Amino acid sequence: MNVKKLFWILFLLNLFNYIDRQVLFSVFPLLQTDLAISDTQLGTLASVFMIVYMLYAPLVGYFADRTQRQKWIGASALIWSAATLACAWAKNYAALLITRGFIGIGEAGFTTIAQPFLAENYPKEKRATVLASFALALPAGSAVGYLAGGFVGQHWGWRAAFMLVGVPGIFLGLLALTQLKDTLRLTQNERERARTVDYLVLLRNKSFLFLCLAHAMGTFALGGLSAWMPTYFHRFFDFSVSHAGLVFGVMVVVCGALGTYLGGHLADKLLKRTHLAYFITIFGSFLLAFPFAALGVYCTQTLWAVVCFSAAVVFIFLPMGPISAAIVALTRPRVRSMAFAINIFIIHALGDAISPVLLGRASDLWGLKTAVFLCTLTVVPACICTALSATFAKKTGHLKTYYQPVKDVIPPADTNAH
Repeated sequence: MNVKKLFWILFLLNLFNYIDRQVLFSVFPLLQTDLAISDTQLGTLASVFMIVYMLYAPLVGYFADRTQRQKWIGASALIWSAATLACAWAKNYAALLITRGFIGIGEAGFTTIAQPFLAENYPKEKRATVLASFALALPAGSAVGYLAGGFVGQHWGWRAAFMLVGVPGIFLGLLALTQLKDTLRLTQNERERARTVDYLVLLRNKSFLFLCLAHAMGTFALGGLSAWMPTYFHRFFDFSVSHAGLVFGVMVVVCGALGTYLGGHLADKLLKRTHLAYFITIFGSFLLAFPFAALGVYCTQTLWAVVCFSAAVVFIFLPMGPISAAIVALTRPRVRSMAFAINIFIIHALGDAISPVLLGRASDLWGLKTAVFLCTLTVVPACICTALSATFAKKTGHLKTYYQPVKDVIPPADTNAH
């Protein structure tokens, strides 16, 4: 199918994927007042989504490696959108926990499949840029979620915010079911489909696993900050709920989009010089994120705090495209859905499935400033894991093998760990 049409359908789905996910955080103060819940309980609303999300991803990855993936993409969008609408009718805290869990099912089904589905239609020289462009939906969707949620929640209540953002995904899910076509699954024969031994090989791929760990540490920081920064501005700078959502929303969409685009573009440029381009970009991004985030926590002036946090957001988002492109480069085509599923499981199990609730607990114990500072420290082990991933990638030499686009070559089967 036309690659531009494919890209825009997936991009719009990804956009509402993040809108529906992040709108919750903009209405945290309203939920806390209405339902009389603690910071720990607020953080749990974010964490239950991620727990379901990460547990479901390997299951959908297994079946996606064997079936036509557009069906999973469309059905997943319908599930998460219906669950978002159901949040508006939740009568109590327990009901909200259940609906957030169903959003996790839908969004895991989409995210696991969409990135390899998209990457396989582009050559290696464009993959980091294309995947970074696809990942622009993260800052854009998050910003819309913060802005729309904060504005609508402030004026018409938190239930109206969920109703507003849930509807478009229904239509996009139907569009995916009718318009997308999985060319790879239609042309693969049974011998080229995933086998159990292929998954065992994947789990022995040290470069892939350390890359997932690095991604997890970055996701821990990003998930914690995404959940708590609007409340941070509300609490320490006396912003209204609407104003806090606006400030952080603009910060995410502008700085996040800038970092995401620059990361993909820089990695593709470096790829002309070295096969380690993705790892160099990822390492440098994590290394530069920490000092700016730490300065932001301890700035007493609002303007400088916003400037420092904005710079940190740029560097936290910068590895998005290179990480996805590196996963594609390190894995064979027939197990890529499972590779992304394993990555999703690891990054959320060790990342944003636990960071919102841990930050909430730390906030209850020591205050939100200390909690946010501790959150930013996780980019240090992210740098270490990235360096280890690059070391193993260089040692095995498999980057050179799997950089080819799937439509040009499908590597022959082997049982050697890589």
